[in-house]
Amino acid sequence: MSVFSLLGSLNRDQRNTFLASFLGWTLDAFDFFLVSFVTLRIAGDFGVALPYIVLTTSLTLMLRPVGALIFGILADRFGRRIPLMIDIICYSVIELLTAFSPNYVVFLILRVLFGIAMGGEWGLGSSMAMEALPARARGLFSGILQQGYACGYLLGAIVYFLIFTLFPGLGWRAMFVVGVLPALLVVFIRTRVPESPVWLHHQESLRAQGASAWSGMGNAIKSHWILFIYVILLMTAFNSLSHGTQDNLPVFLQAQLKLGVASTSTITIISNIGAIIGGTLFGYYSQGWGRRRAIIIACILGLIMIPLWVGMVRIPGLSLLASIATGAFLLQFMVQGAWGVIPAHLNELSPTDVRGTFPGFAYQLGNLFAAGIVFGEALLAQQFGTVKTPNYAAALAIFSLGAFVAVIIFTAIGREARHVEFISRDEREEPVVGEALAPGDALS
Repeated sequence: MSVFSLLGSLNRDQRNTFLASFLGWTLDAFDFFLVSFVTLRIAGDFGVALPYIVLTTSLTLMLRPVGALIFGILADRFGRRIPLMIDIICYSVIELLTAFSPNYVVFLILRVLFGIAMGGEWGLGSSMAMEALPARARGLFSGILQQGYACGYLLGAIVYFLIFTLFPGLGWRAMFVVGVLPALLVVFIRTRVPESPVWLHHQESLRAQGASAWSGMGNAIKSHWILFIYVILLMTAFNSLSHGTQDNLPVFLQAQLKLGVASTSTITIISNIGAIIGGTLFGYYSQGWGRRRAIIIACILGLIMIPLWVGMVRIPGLSLLASIATGAFLLQFMVQGAWGVIPAHLNELSPTDVRGTFPGFAYQLGNLFAAGIVFGEALLAQQFGTVKTPNYAAALAIFSLGAFVAVIIFTAIGREARHVEFISRDEREEPVVGEALAPGDALS
């Protein structure tokens, strides 16, 4: 089906569910990326070295699995809606409290707590959205859903530009006051979004069998532990790719290239426009190409963009900044092109019993194991450069190269199940690493 046919095929409940999931992820990412734009200002205000502020970003990522596990278990036991609303309120309130941090220690503690709250959103939102959609629409809407992350980053760039251009006297704390706005989304979810039909169907099946959600989760994890380990490795590679190419981009532009608010905002916005387009297109085409093929194509093309993105090569006739902006657009087009497949891919691989927990927890465990990449880039940049002018270009190039290769390898050895029907509990449609591929799923 064409894009417009798929968009028009959703009923009201499906549209509202998807919109709530998309906005939840967008606003979650918006709150997360606010630190990236004001890292230098926070370091100066608290009188600490730059890597110590970057460390808070790593700790935020490391604590996300805790939130994914807590809220995922609640989602499998009590449904998707209520845990999602609680989670959104939690990360919004913590973001507001961050604005009033009196010192570095309090700031660090609040970013740790934010990581727990942030970790719950993706699993809840993606499972709720994918379970509400027809199978034929998952590719397109997976791509759109994941780009909520890029939209949040773009929104952060816009807010950063507006605050420090129109109200420069407000300082970095004003950014985090704005971060409380996602709490308003809870009203929409409470009044317009129904509970997941797949979760309701599964609860009826458990009651008919006299089983509990807890026993179902235990049995599912025992039966699919190889798949669980594989997905964690895959998501470690994926999170290394996204955070390795996104989180330190504003720091690279400000600390190494000495760019101001306008240039930093412009290049960041351009890169996220590329991300949104790439993620949506690759998600859509993954429905026909296959999930793995789409991911691998995006990563191979992304490898080619690295030298342009970090300014190691320049497009003839363009200035260095114009070349970097072009490279940032193309690189994030491919990074998020690969990522656009992930919401559908993980939820299709997930056993029904633990779809509230499995995708989000595996995703966020990948974040835990990849969390050090942001801090590692900061340290390597200072190693290659100086304290006053760190060489982020070299650090970003090295880490992104390794991440692209890792994603290609782990994707290639895995499996996919893009035609699985979520309501069906036929175990033949539950993919396990090592099973034979369905016809048309091979990479050749």
